[in-house]
Amino acid sequence: MQRELLALASTLAAREEAFALITVVRREPPSSVRVGDAALVTQNGSCHGWVGGGCTQSSVVREALRAIADGEPRLLSLSAEPGSERRAGVVPLAITCASGGTVDLYVEPVVPAPRLVLFGISPAARALVRIGHAMGYRVDIVDPEADPAAFPHAERVLPQIEAQALAQGAYVLVATMSEDDADAIETALRSAPSYLGLIASRTRFAELRERLLRRGLSPAALSQIAAPAGLDIGARTPEEIALSIMAQMVERRRQTREHAGQLPTSVFDQPRDAIDPVCGMAVAVAQARYNAEVDGRRYYFCCAGCRTTFLADPSRYRPATTATGAS
Repeated sequence: MQRELLALASTLAAREEAFALITVVRREPPSSVRVGDAALVTQNGSCHGWVGGGCTQSSVVREALRAIADGEPRLLSLSAEPGSERRAGVVPLAITCASGGTVDLYVEPVVPAPRLVLFGISPAARALVRIGHAMGYRVDIVDPEADPAAFPHAERVLPQIEAQALAQGAYVLVATMSEDDADAIETALRSAPSYLGLIASRTRFAELRERLLRRGLSPAALSQIAAPAGLDIGARTPEEIALSIMAQMVERRRQTREHAGQLPTSVFDQPRDAIDPVCGMAVAVAQARYNAEVDGRRYYFCCAGCRTTFLADPSRYRPATTATGAS
């Protein structure tokens, strides 16, 4: 793999940004790529490196974003006749390059370990630090009275944290058991958490909810809060409560993965597809480099050549054009 791609991968990993690595693992001539050629696709759809020209890039980016969304690797096979050879575990995709050939690509998503942020140092929160660490979460403790030496399994122990410094999509538990709960909830909600739980009775949460509504938070935002946090397993001890909360986090995480294509707008959304009217190839609208508007309708193309061909005689292609999600 190119040194530049490795450096970029290292930088993205340090920033806790998801990406996917794509490697050519098999080819049949006359494809121009070689086994070992590689590319990297970021979570915003930017493609770096080389695993084929414009006739393959759109499909590769689309599948890479899907891999980032569900966290699962996949093996792609791009060929002129994708239905002619069925192989278990291989995703067949059409390739429209005039040169022909077949390219097999391995797509490996690299998604940061989930971050668990605990506001407070209640006994249940202390137990959740240990469970979260054992489950592979990167754990942050936020409490002005927290002693770093008392939390060897935490990655960071902070006296406080601003909303902009809270990791997007983190799993958050508010367990200050004090008047600081409202401030912690407001901070967490501004970071779009994947999960937000509160250790409190329903009565106490009702009081907090009214206070937060007066601060300007919306009812929809407050409805995201799991209060009291945790699945109902009859938990009584701090360790059992922590276990029930982690179980609820895992449930939420798996549901998110299973419905990755149905998430609201985010960097992990599945891109909308349009059909290149010239070659018939699916093009991810969000990453399309080539497009044109004719008679008030926008068309998307896999490469500059298809766009040029289309514009030379639009009437030849428009009657057969279909699109999904394109205007």
